Amino acid sequence: MADCCSGSCESGRAPDPRYRKVLWTALLINAVMFLVEVVASVNAHSASLLADSMDFLGDAVNYGVSLFVLGMATVWRSRTAYAKGWVMGMFGLVVLARALWTGLGEHTPAAETMGIVGILAFASNGVVAWSLYVYREGDANMRSVWLCTRNDMIGNLAVLLAAAGVFGTGAAWPDIAVASIMAMLGLISAREVIGHARQELQDLEKQHA
Repeated sequence: MADCCSGSCESGRAPDPRYRKVLWTALLINAVMFLVEVVASVNAHSASLLADSMDFLGDAVNYGVSLFVLGMATVWRSRTAYAKGWVMGMFGLVVLARALWTGLGEHTPAAETMGIVGILAFASNGVVAWSLYVYREGDANMRSVWLCTRNDMIGNLAVLLAAAGVFGTGAAWPDIAVASIMAMLGLISAREVIGHARQELQDLEKQHA
């Protein structure tokens, strides 16, 4: 994922009010899709949908940070990133636990629900990516936000592949495999965010010592 996906991109407030409007739209879409996928993952007994919802949650936080926190002092940006890293890590562990629970249980994920929600998620990220496309050549923050959304569509495709695998095999292992991979990537990103934020906070303390 791009730097902004892990929360490490930094810039000031976007000067273009149209860009701020796009970020607001992206924030709302990602927040809604996070809730949709969490509910769908429970109803469909799908760990990969829960894993994909982690991306929507992370993006919603990133857009919120871009809109509100990046204009504040560096210490608050770092503290926010630090907290976000721990949230990402805990959510990644929840996804792994869900994958293990699915593997040990007798439920086979509902491939149809996985497919429908996966297509909806892909379309939602497509709308956001299309809205951000005009800003892809902007500053580092603008470009990384657009790349982040574009890359998230790959995760949506992974869910669709899991749905196809469940439908074709009648087993839960494709869902478990995809969820485990996505959860591990989320945990790696969380570790990077926490480490980067901790280093920033330590540097700030040295500057004020």
